[in-house]
Amino acid sequence: MPVRGGGGRRGLGFRGGEWVFAVVGLPFALVGGGYALAVLYAGALLSLTVLGLPFVVAALLGARGLGALHRRLVGRLLGERVEAPAELSRPAGLVARGRTVLTDPVAWRTLLYLVLRLPLGVLGFVAAVALPLGCGWLIGFPLWGRLLEPGARPAALLDAACVLLGLLLLCTVPGAVRSLSGANRWLARMLLGPAGAQRRVRELETARATLLAENTDQLRRLERDLHDGTQARLVALAITLSLAEDALAPTAGPDLGRLRGLVGRARGQTDDTIAELRRLTRGIHPVALDGGLGEALPVLTTTSPVPVTVRLDLRERPDQAVERAVYFCAAELLTNVAKHSGAGSAELTASAAGGRVRLVVRDDGRGGAALGVGTGLTGLAERLAAVDGVLGIDSPSGGPTVVTAELPARL
Repeated sequence: MPVRGGGGRRGLGFRGGEWVFAVVGLPFALVGGGYALAVLYAGALLSLTVLGLPFVVAALLGARGLGALHRRLVGRLLGERVEAPAELSRPAGLVARGRTVLTDPVAWRTLLYLVLRLPLGVLGFVAAVALPLGCGWLIGFPLWGRLLEPGARPAALLDAACVLLGLLLLCTVPGAVRSLSGANRWLARMLLGPAGAQRRVRELETARATLLAENTDQLRRLERDLHDGTQARLVALAITLSLAEDALAPTAGPDLGRLRGLVGRARGQTDDTIAELRRLTRGIHPVALDGGLGEALPVLTTTSPVPVTVRLDLRERPDQAVERAVYFCAAELLTNVAKHSGAGSAELTASAAGGRVRLVVRDDGRGGAALGVGTGLTGLAERLAAVDGVLGIDSPSGGPTVVTAELPARL
């Protein structure tokens, strides 16, 4: 996922880095565009010779290098962090390696980027340099006219029109530079990053690694809780029952008072053990989900210390894995509301229709929630990605905070 940087300080309505990119980027655009056009032209000419395929393989490798250079340039000056594509695999044998390069979508997309970057680079230089210079010439036209024609020269309508036109065009410079910078950002995101399939594979690999790590941690916690908690309670219960058995057969007859106390203690230990087992199994599969989200979510909100209004529109029942993801997502978000938001009230809205599930948690707290600030939202987004879900956060400083999770109803 691309990350937008802060960029430089804004001047005249656009970032300083955008103007630098428009000026400095022209030579890179000319070199890159010329390279791409030369590769395509020479590759077509050499395609019927033995030199054709080796030339195209070398050219595509060079295109990958130019793509990396342009990614750094876009990231440094425009603040658009474009994720680097995966490295090329290196199979054994020259033929296999050549086939890998020729079928590499990243290299071909980079060539297309270099071709499209050429006119954008020219337009950017015109907007950032030529247009302001032209505006300066128009604004100073009356002065240039007097310098070129010494002597008395009456003011003409042409002088006023030139000044007005120059000022009007000068006002369009920031918007033009900003628009062309946006086009360059979009082009870099679309063509210089990983291909759609590669990006999807990488997201799934990250989500799988996250889920495996979380499942491993959960199993370790469960094992530790069973060993240190439930097992210890069962051992204590067994000892109590052994003492009760001893109290039943003393030489002087049963000690009913002691026996009654031991039975009471055993009952208490049994109740504690059952409660402990329920607590542990609730984290594996909430019993409330047996009746679907329509029953589970209202029960979940009753445990929140912050009053929660529930609005449900569940026209279809999602897959069990999706229900679990929505349930634990709602639990995590309500926990964040209680611990971090300082909110006085919250609202939970869930809908399932048209093959999509949407969960929205809104609170009137202080705001400022974001990925990576210690509220567990990053891990939550990664868990949702494992079921093709996305997490959206709108939390300005001062609130309110609105967190939206969208998932497919069927996997």
